[in-house]
Amino acid sequence: MDLLLDLGKAFLVGGFICALAQILIDLTGLTPARILTCTVVLGVILGALGLYEPIIQWAGAGASVPLLGFGSTLAKGVKEAVAEKGLLGAFTGGLTAASAGICASLFFGVIVALLAKPGEK
Repeated sequence: MDLLLDLGKAFLVGGFICALAQILIDLTGLTPARILTCTVVLGVILGALGLYEPIIQWAGAGASVPLLGFGSTLAKGVKEAVAEKGLLGAFTGGLTAASAGICASLFFGVIVALLAKPGEK
């Protein structure tokens, strides 16, 4: 039963985030790239203020997997690195914290690009 509850919470929060992004695409003149950038920046802001961590704790992957979670991870990494290394941590902390996700996305992107058969439109 706990698994179903966790899956439900992740689905609701992740779906809500995606629905908001879709509404922005449909109702504004913003391009999807700008909306993606805005969600990362919003995640950084919410993560830096400590407002996004409780959502991640409650919803799990539903909050940590979307781009808001990526922005929150960047902010958390910067906070920790600045506390440890000082000003230099502001430049290195975000990438260090998000390096596993960045490497995985690059790796799987290359794999898919090699396996996909592009066609003419």
